[in-house]
Amino acid sequence: MQQNNGLDKSQMISFAVLCLVLFGSMFYFQNKQAKEEQLKTQQQKTEQVKNAVKQTQASNINPNVTPGAIQTADLANKELKIEFSSLGGQVSKVELSEYKAYDHKTDRADLPLYLINKNNSNYGFQFKDKTGKVISTKDLVFAPVVNGNTITMTANYNGAVIQFIYTLLDKYRLDFKVRTQGVSAITTDNKADFIWDYSVRNLEKGRAQEQSHSEFSYAFDNYKKYDYDGRTTMEEEKETLNWIGVKQQFFSSVIEAKNGFTQSKGNQENIEEGEYLKKLNYEGFVQMTGSELNQDFTWYFMPLDLTLLKSYDKNFDEILPLGWSFIGAMNRYFFMPMYNFIAGWGLTAGWVIFIMTIIVKLILSPIMYKQHKLSAMMRVIRPEIDEVNARLKDADPMKKQQATMEVYRKAGVNQMAGCLPALVQIPIFYALFRFFPNFIDLRGQGFWFAKDLTAYDDLIKLPFKVPFLGDHLSVFALACTIVILIYTVMTSGNMQQPQQEGMPNMKVLMYIFPITFLFFLNTSASGLSWYYFVSNAINILIILVIKYLILDEKKIHAQIQANKEKPKAEGKFQRRMREMMEKAQEQQRSQEQQRNKKK
Repeated sequence: MQQNNGLDKSQMISFAVLCLVLFGSMFYFQNKQAKEEQLKTQQQKTEQVKNAVKQTQASNINPNVTPGAIQTADLANKELKIEFSSLGGQVSKVELSEYKAYDHKTDRADLPLYLINKNNSNYGFQFKDKTGKVISTKDLVFAPVVNGNTITMTANYNGAVIQFIYTLLDKYRLDFKVRTQGVSAITTDNKADFIWDYSVRNLEKGRAQEQSHSEFSYAFDNYKKYDYDGRTTMEEEKETLNWIGVKQQFFSSVIEAKNGFTQSKGNQENIEEGEYLKKLNYEGFVQMTGSELNQDFTWYFMPLDLTLLKSYDKNFDEILPLGWSFIGAMNRYFFMPMYNFIAGWGLTAGWVIFIMTIIVKLILSPIMYKQHKLSAMMRVIRPEIDEVNARLKDADPMKKQQATMEVYRKAGVNQMAGCLPALVQIPIFYALFRFFPNFIDLRGQGFWFAKDLTAYDDLIKLPFKVPFLGDHLSVFALACTIVILIYTVMTSGNMQQPQQEGMPNMKVLMYIFPITFLFFLNTSASGLSWYYFVSNAINILIILVIKYLILDEKKIHAQIQANKEKPKAEGKFQRRMREMMEKAQEQQRSQEQQRNKKK
């Protein structure tokens, strides 16, 4: 075998050349990427103009237009700063002056909040001329004239005049009128196609959470009915929509048509990374009268503040995803007013949530007292239950269950009463799950290490991503999980082990639940985690107080013995359970007899 003494001369030369090529390539592409990033902003600003001009020239619409002919104009008040582009005569930038967007680089909400910027919104009307050629207002170049808080955009096409008249109003509104003259000479259409393409900008910290809240929303039936669509396609071809909007987590862009949109359809798709979250495309028709397009619209670029939304009387308050029916009512008429009332004391958001939790616990305390009293009663009769299980160890499971229920009945213990607290807390949990990430008064409100109670806290950052957990650990979520584990340990002592082979061990399942809860809370609103941390900490205190200061197991034992002496009327539920068991036993005996006959 030949011995390898190292690299020979030719190998060393090849290695050196390879290194030079690699370093040269890295240097070249690094410089190229830096230059591309420097030109990126400028390219984004001019890209739409160039494309539109090419389309204009290709379709013989104003063939002499140059990029220098594209102008912008502005309107502003204390709520909105709006920029208009003469290309398409449309809104090209919308800033909400009183709000800030989250900056992922600084981990702060200190960026200007733009709903529309960098061509993420594009809309216009289109119809066909008498030759069948499609005419789109997106391709036209308008001449802007500013007069106070009104901008009039005027375009000409083959002798026809098209005007877009925008008037900036209060309460985040932009009046939008379309007027045409002479269009009837070039088209015979009786309706125009309104097309709106919109890419949702990432404005909040929690990308996944904000993306899940971004969707179509719309009203119909004269504003009486509301619906939303977060799926891939939207089809409302039979309804006349009063308004169509793109909802985000805390903001919404909505266009209202005074005479409605017909034959509406749209589609949407998620964008997995980058500046945008979701891409939505909408198409609907508006009526033309005498082949002229004279319709009135209103744009709304608004925060999803419940009081503001209700003030429009357009069914906008339904945009807030507070939950259906009873759940939504609980948020609207209980949690939101309670938060605002306590916040009026001058407390920070975290302490407001703390006091809210105490109030909810006080309201639920009678139910919790009954639950823990039931728990104490079950501890007292546990020896009798164990005796029944030992005596009927080899008996039929149905018979064993009947004997166990008889012990409970004589002692006056209703097992179903233990389910009531859990059933009561399910709607409360779901209401709060909707409340914390959608209540705009909590947006940007920090507490301790959480900078925004509507998003997760990421004090502990991981160098890698964990499936279903992400690249961070929420301290509030961890604390909540630990407290739930402690509470579970304290309350699982009375839980019986499965008596039948193959039945799951409920104690193990109860310990697994808090761990799975961590995965859910880790990317949820930190306000929700803080609420449930406080809630379960109070639960532990209540258990200790009830156990050592309120409930006396000797008195409970005496009460159970007294219950046994009293004749017990069989309740409806107990009678039904007994009848079901007897029927099951009868079926089992019948099946055994049939098997014996076959043998």
